[in-house]
Amino acid sequence: MATSTGKRLAGKTILITGASSGIGRSTAFEFARECHGNLKLILAARRVDSLKQIAADIAGEFGDGVRVLPAELDISNATQVREFVGKLPAEFQEVDVLVNNALATQQEADKFQYHSGLVKGVAKAPDIVEEDMNIMFMTNVTGLINMTQAILPTMLKRNGGNGAGDIINIGSIAGREPYVGGSIYCATKAAVRTFTESLRKELISTRIRVIGVDPGQVETEFSMVRFNGDKGKADAVYAGCEPLTPDDIAEAIVFAAGRRENVVIADTLIFPNHQASATIMHRNPV
Repeated sequence: MATSTGKRLAGKTILITGASSGIGRSTAFEFARECHGNLKLILAARRVDSLKQIAADIAGEFGDGVRVLPAELDISNATQVREFVGKLPAEFQEVDVLVNNALATQQEADKFQYHSGLVKGVAKAPDIVEEDMNIMFMTNVTGLINMTQAILPTMLKRNGGNGAGDIINIGSIAGREPYVGGSIYCATKAAVRTFTESLRKELISTRIRVIGVDPGQVETEFSMVRFNGDKGKADAVYAGCEPLTPDDIAEAIVFAAGRRENVVIADTLIFPNHQASATIMHRNPV
């Protein structure tokens, strides 16, 4: 039987960026699962082959009821984003839910897959590599704003001019609590948090919901990227503890999108049980 969440989401069009892996991929499957196959999904990322495989896997699990549009897209390129949105097929043009889950830019997309943003290195000022800094801001901040600006006009026109739809921005505990060695990443996620809160206030007279989801420690390829593919260092991040999974975050995203239209899950911080802050964690001996 369909749940109340499934009934509310049935038939909607969901656009997920960074959908080729991690939280983005899990969110696509969770929406399809909750809606029992009655859904339209636009999955955007640079790795289009991965997106096509996800589309095939969703079709195999849920049948033809979920229509999936895989789309190669670099959200850091504002012109490309505007053209992409303007050329969406007719049945996908009215996006009901935008999930801004940042994806990789430039050559990084060919090396790794990301979850809710990009982090490079643990350098401190004045030794931060300029390229790393630029990539983090283009991925985590500029790309998210590009997507929001491209989709928002269509949401504002709906519901007799009162607007309709959800914008769900995936942030991080790092946006609330900066830590040593993470200054640039923390700054980008703080920018996401500030943009999200400003947008909610700017749209208060509409029926558009603006939702922020901030994960704590999630085990994805995130640490592999931070440590430039050093698996030993990446594994050490999760040693002695049980981090969240992308599926855990996906469930929270879909839950927020599936509330009554008058209910806004405005701000969500999600920790695994062993975590109390960005830097305070309990680890069992290994």
